Amino acid sequence: SHSSLVLFLCYFRCDYSTEVGLNRPTGSTRGNAGFRIGSDVDISLVWRNPEIQDEQLLRVQISNVEVESAGKRSRKNNIFHGSSAESILGKVRLEALQRPFVVLWKMGKVIIHFIMYHKNAEPATIKNLKRGVASMLMMQLNSGKMLEVNDASGKCLVEYKATKDQVIRIKHLDTCKTQEMGFTTHSPVLGVSGKSASETVITLENGIIKSADVEETHTLSVNARHKAATKVLSRQSLTLKKIELGPVEVAGKDAASVVKSLDDKLMSVGVMVEKVKTKCKGCPTLMDTWKAVRSQLEPDSLSKAKAPRSFLTLLHSLRKASKSEILTVLRNCSKTVLPQLVDAVTSAQTSSSLAAILEFLDFSKKEGLVLQERFLYACGFASHPTETMLQSLLELSQGKIGSTDIKESTVIIMGALLRKLCLKGALVKVKEMLLAGPDSTRVESEVQMYLLALKNALLPEGVPVLAKYAESEVGAFNTIAITALQRYNPELITPEVKKMLNRIYHQNQRIYEKNVRAAAADVIMNSSPSYMEVKNLLLSIGHLPHEMNKYMLSKVQDIMRFEMPACKLVRQVMKDMVSHNYDRFSKTGSSSAFSGFMARTADVTCTYNLDILYSGSGTLRRSNMNIYGQSNNALLHGLQVTIEAQGLESLIAATPDEGEEDLESFAGMSALLFDVQLRPVTFFKGYSDLMSKMFSMSGDPINVVKGLILLTDHSQVIPLQSGLRASVEFQGGLAIDISGGMEFSLWYRESKTSVNNRGALVVIGNVTVDTDFVSAGVEVGFETEATLDFITTVQFSEYPFLVCMQMDKTTFPFREMVSKQEKLPSGQTFSSKRSRDQLVPGSEFPLHLENSNMCKKVFEQAW
Repeated sequence: SHSSLVLFLCYFRCDYSTEVGLNRPTGSTRGNAGFRIGSDVDISLVWRNPEIQDEQLLRVQISNVEVESAGKRSRKNNIFHGSSAESILGKVRLEALQRPFVVLWKMGKVIIHFIMYHKNAEPATIKNLKRGVASMLMMQLNSGKMLEVNDASGKCLVEYKATKDQVIRIKHLDTCKTQEMGFTTHSPVLGVSGKSASETVITLENGIIKSADVEETHTLSVNARHKAATKVLSRQSLTLKKIELGPVEVAGKDAASVVKSLDDKLMSVGVMVEKVKTKCKGCPTLMDTWKAVRSQLEPDSLSKAKAPRSFLTLLHSLRKASKSEILTVLRNCSKTVLPQLVDAVTSAQTSSSLAAILEFLDFSKKEGLVLQERFLYACGFASHPTETMLQSLLELSQGKIGSTDIKESTVIIMGALLRKLCLKGALVKVKEMLLAGPDSTRVESEVQMYLLALKNALLPEGVPVLAKYAESEVGAFNTIAITALQRYNPELITPEVKKMLNRIYHQNQRIYEKNVRAAAADVIMNSSPSYMEVKNLLLSIGHLPHEMNKYMLSKVQDIMRFEMPACKLVRQVMKDMVSHNYDRFSKTGSSSAFSGFMARTADVTCTYNLDILYSGSGTLRRSNMNIYGQSNNALLHGLQVTIEAQGLESLIAATPDEGEEDLESFAGMSALLFDVQLRPVTFFKGYSDLMSKMFSMSGDPINVVKGLILLTDHSQVIPLQSGLRASVEFQGGLAIDISGGMEFSLWYRESKTSVNNRGALVVIGNVTVDTDFVSAGVEVGFETEATLDFITTVQFSEYPFLVCMQMDKTTFPFREMVSKQEKLPSGQTFSSKRSRDQLVPGSEFPLHLENSNMCKKVFEQAW
């Protein structure tokens, strides 16, 4: 029972220590950055409730304080060597720490923590350290689980395992509710994972606490690379040194009146750790930071790791800056670097940064289109957008916008924000606007804009709207609607939607373009198809336009080779010789579908697929490249670049395929980046536009997206039981440049499409324990620069025409870094840095054997 604990009948003198160490999870404790505070703690009984023996007021006093390094250091590297507690904490703080405080201890729980105030309130850091000591007094003598509110870590589920001489207290830290809320990246693939543990071992002797030892650990790692990880180790120890006869108990009926009689300056405060505001002495201003990094953000530097590194440095400074400071930097920036500054200001995602950028940009003017689009894309990639951001875009879309392209991007990006905010009860107005949008206009480009916004939003209510437009008589609507349905969870693809997709593929009611039918087949195959649906798709091969036969055959083979979800059912159907026979599976052509692995590590699996569909004449109809990342049971659509072309047969005097006789000449490119669909880009539209581009085509690629993206963004504060607070910041910045081009030569009867991806990635994670008298931190990170090119060459001088696809990854550098730091107010600093560099060899990604043979022929002829 509780009363068997002979805890506070006397005056107890104890040894107390608390230490915090920061390192990588694999690092030894000897190499920890951090500090240890040691002291004596005297505990005596002030008052006991005459009716409830286990309700007691305890006087606690800390004395003989020492501060030293947590790791084992040489004298040269030990910034604490030769320093006294007073020189580190300062006279005022040390006096406050050694000032007695009173704790109400009830049934083994610390209910209220009274701290003495004098003329000035005690600093938050000192109150927190006292809370850490008070938390050591929490205990129960009975085994079981309970919710404990009064703990420095917050409100947590705690499990007790009690025996005669020992009590083990296990705190389930994943259940703790604290006052400080952080934020994390929307996509788990790009996010950060944490593991925490806390165990207190209390030793008893004849009902008296002999010792209490706490070990608490918090490990945080980047999901895509778990080696980039940090560990916080917090230890506390309270050991009984001697017992003496205590002072006479104070008489009184209740705790509150007794406390008042002791000293009316004593004031009640909670045990939960409170926020500590640390003043940064000599820290650079936003303008100072900007001047230091702006040269690294010039357009020519965007493929180098220094660009995203500088972007992250600037981002931290922007998050602390006021609206006026941000506007000053925006208004004093060169034209070449301004787009990158707009990326950074928008990515900061603070109320000041949003207000500043909205005041700076004038959407009513056609000028500044690049800056406006960069702002909108940065909103789309926002790691933790707010309803204020979405509300701002809604107001923007309803106001005067000078460019129709910007109007389209605004609405499309609103869809992306709506998806990220759906879990937070986002704006109903935006939802209603997007759902009603396609039917609210007859302007083709506006309908496409709303369909693309729905493709981003992925609203369950959007499925019927998309299903309706999938059967529209406008080919562009069909394609967007069906590719949007492809992004939905298969559970939302209802039997009615499947019937509609089958009608399109099998052309039950009217003739559709090949690329629309191919897209419908993809959705059917990816949405838990039935046996009959798969059988009918296989039976159609041989009765389709020539190149589509080859495409569907290649698709089925890819499903089996790559063991996609529909694989088992396809094999089952193929046991039937009517579906699977030589005639059906020997179709020739140049169209193809292929999937493969880009990278497979313990942390992440990266896959790609390439689908290419041609018209019977040899001109490109659709080229689709996708890259996916999978980690922590979550999928991220990292990249999709689609090049679509139609109506090019007139150039080579060829006959169009069935259903495509009246198509207007067109070629364009659409990109989806990190689950966000961007505004499509048009290469040419109409015969006259095509002819003018034919004679002026330089072969230079058209830029699809260029800029800086905040990929990983994780921030949290970990309140430790010791009363200290660990601040966690993980950010990942990507500098990216994606361009695409299409060259067409009538003379050589050859066409070439290219998609060029250039990027540099920097991920940095740091954990800092910053009191107002000492700070310690560890920083881990990695960086890389990479290039990925996808080139398709088609020679259509004869049939079957030759197609060569190449997907090349260049050799790229990869660097891992770790650094540690300790700093005293006097300016004394210890720091250590280590890094490891390696070169990852380039490669050409393997495609199917047929493609390899074709490439040999193409290059032989070119030679």
